[in-house]
Amino acid sequence: MNADSSVGARPTASATPTPTSRRTLLRFGLTGAAALGATAALGAAPASATPPSTATSRRRPETPDEALRELAAGNRRWRTFRERHPHESPAVRQSLTSGQHPFALVLGCIDSRVPPELVFDQGLGDLMTVRSAGEVLDEAVLGSVAYGVLELDIPLVLVLGHQSCGAVKAAVEADESGASLPAHIQYIADQIDPYIDHTTEGDARVDATIDANVRAIRGRLAAEPDLAAKIATGGLAVVGARYDLTDQRVRRLA
Repeated sequence: MNADSSVGARPTASATPTPTSRRTLLRFGLTGAAALGATAALGAAPASATPPSTATSRRRPETPDEALRELAAGNRRWRTFRERHPHESPAVRQSLTSGQHPFALVLGCIDSRVPPELVFDQGLGDLMTVRSAGEVLDEAVLGSVAYGVLELDIPLVLVLGHQSCGAVKAAVEADESGASLPAHIQYIADQIDPYIDHTTEGDARVDATIDANVRAIRGRLAAEPDLAAKIATGGLAVVGARYDLTDQRVRRLA
């Protein structure tokens, strides 16, 4: 699928991944570019990966392709103003008191205009969302992604950038001016800085950097050994995409 296509599925090998033990996660099994931090130890028993009660008539997408198709369908409803706002009923709420079984994890930006549950028209228990400015990775973010994949057996991680990202714009402007940003905002800019596209200028530079940043983060996640092992079996896909504010469409990035 090319960079301009809507987010959707590509054929992948189907395999049943071997569940990763809780002991592995709590012993910091996520290694590679960044080790799993203390956020993996949540201080409480991890939420169950057991599917919700069948009384709610919910069918969880079980493969990366199924998860991508569900997100694509939800985004289509969103951008055509046909939202269903699914899975909000009393029965669903009650079923979720005993556990959760989300089918996708969305790593997105903190921008108030891009809430994943709305953009993909999903409901309670459907998505696990991790949000940081510019989708920047740190130990807490890596640990959160690892928890969703290794503990809840989520088959899809979607890195979602978006048009007019303020974090990316701040990083580009700081790079051009040489000025320092306030407090911890400089940390965000420093993480984005290696992916600034210096082949373009102005708004085009910001736009190109948004995509480059998403691709880089997707690559870093896919290279994490525990995640890479699940990708190799077909039990996980890590996909990059961007949301355009002008038409509300989510497009997959090659």
